[in-house]
Amino acid sequence: MTSAVDPDPAKPSNFLRHVIESDLEQGRYADRRWGGSPGDAQLHARGMNDPAKVRLRFPPEPNGYLHIGHAKSIWLNFELAKAYGGVCHLRFDDTNPEREEQEYVEAIRDAVKWLGYEPALADDPARPGVVVAHEYFASDYFDFMYRAAEYLIGAGLAYVDEQSAEEIRLARGDFNTPGTDSPFRNRSAAENLERFRAMRDGQLPDGAAVLRARIDMASPNINLRDPALYRIRRATHHNTGDTWCIYPMYTYAHPIEDALEQITHSICTLEFEDQRPFYDWLLDRLAEGGLIASPHPRQYEFARLNVTHVITSKRRLRQLVEEGHVEGWDDPRMPTLAGLRRRGYTPEALKLFCERSGVTKSGGWIDYVSLEAALRDTLDPVAPRAMAVLDPVRLVMTNWDEVMGAGFVDDCSAPVHPHHADWGKRSFKIGREVWIERSDYEDVQPKGFFRLFPGNKVRLKYGHVVECIGATRDAEGRLVEVQARLVPDTKSGTPGADAVKVKGNITWVALADAVPAEIRLYERLFAAPQPGSEALEQELNPRSLVTSQGYVQTWLAAEALSQPIQVERHGYFSVVRDNGGLVLIRAATLRDSWTP
Repeated sequence: MTSAVDPDPAKPSNFLRHVIESDLEQGRYADRRWGGSPGDAQLHARGMNDPAKVRLRFPPEPNGYLHIGHAKSIWLNFELAKAYGGVCHLRFDDTNPEREEQEYVEAIRDAVKWLGYEPALADDPARPGVVVAHEYFASDYFDFMYRAAEYLIGAGLAYVDEQSAEEIRLARGDFNTPGTDSPFRNRSAAENLERFRAMRDGQLPDGAAVLRARIDMASPNINLRDPALYRIRRATHHNTGDTWCIYPMYTYAHPIEDALEQITHSICTLEFEDQRPFYDWLLDRLAEGGLIASPHPRQYEFARLNVTHVITSKRRLRQLVEEGHVEGWDDPRMPTLAGLRRRGYTPEALKLFCERSGVTKSGGWIDYVSLEAALRDTLDPVAPRAMAVLDPVRLVMTNWDEVMGAGFVDDCSAPVHPHHADWGKRSFKIGREVWIERSDYEDVQPKGFFRLFPGNKVRLKYGHVVECIGATRDAEGRLVEVQARLVPDTKSGTPGADAVKVKGNITWVALADAVPAEIRLYERLFAAPQPGSEALEQELNPRSLVTSQGYVQTWLAAEALSQPIQVERHGYFSVVRDNGGLVLIRAATLRDSWTP
């Protein structure tokens, strides 16, 4: 017998599902108890009165745009919460005012929503009848974090260190050498409290002091060698303005946020594994003091998503933007969700890619071709088909007027989608002159080439058969026109059309039915399979964007397409308007053919 919180049996299991199922079976978080002040227990009651036994969170820092690695975390946390009847919070870890902006907050909200997820709604106990979303900010808890820091000082678990940053770094030691106690480590609680309040009140300059946890300077885990909890930063915060001149460190703030929001499973990537002992130490100490509930959240780590030819460091992505290597955070070559969206990637493709990448504790690289494959697999069944010419040259049917009549323009049609007859037909014209791809003509037939060369017949797809009779080149040898003869009674879909057998089919756009369009062919931003060196510009792919002027059929230009299309032969494209002109943006080719 199954229950309402049973996961989808069709979904592959993983170690995180096993952890959650074990905790649910044992009732680990069924009855949390607060050991201290009722005020602390009710500090953030908003939305905490729902019956969810699984509570997860996606906690981005608003210091840049979300990228494909974040997509994995969004997908994992929201889907796990849904599978087990829980909720997932959206929380902004805004503890670094020098890098965080409201622009990034809005961009993150938009990206999460575009991917198909939104924080669950819950009743607000402070305002009867008001429903609010499970969306939070670290800055919501700054007052509590400060009080918790004063508690740690009073308990002899934290002290103010007035060494320089370099002195603190050297005193921490390394993996082979234990750390050295700070000369300020054994000051009295009263003196530490006085100095901490001086930090808070702006009596000390930036960098003059930090608040450190008092743990173990000889610990083999360097993260437990009295880590910093607070530093002085005179910077305007996007949410709290100039209220504070001291800000909590991320490693101090994050576990407190999890505890106050009653998170059950704090899921993060493997680079935080060494921080887990401090996460537990801090929450154990605060629980002992009655400041948070018990049992407190537990942290679990999974391998981050590493994709070849991609960088997911926000610092390096910001460098690409600030140095002008890309047009912005939403440049279609960027691995940001905004960039992938502009390029034509869909939420379904990204979620399929995340699912296929698996959830494990072992790292590794996933080939970029897997990302493109997920896009093709999700778009092929649903993308309308169209014809366009990306590198056009004119084809003239010299006997058109004789066979069809002077000035005659014929009607052609093709399915909107080859496997969805109910989607109907797309209609377009054909006349004496059409645009074809420059690569569809050769003066002399190369081996295996069955398109246009003198004496060969091909079918203009969905149209007529033509026989090539020659071509014209300019003084520099550039192809400017191809000539052919129309073969009568060969129009697709008419009786006898198949009587003339041909090996080649080419796509085209009639001059009488053509709309000019800018073509943007995007490729991998980095030629290096595993980019990340300091010489970032040397790893860039010089052909990550190739533009040309092409043509599309009039019907396509007139359509208000809200989804990517498949341009036959060429791949999957988004159709947009830029400064009034039509632009085709290629998301992926029909098959992997990339070479650096």
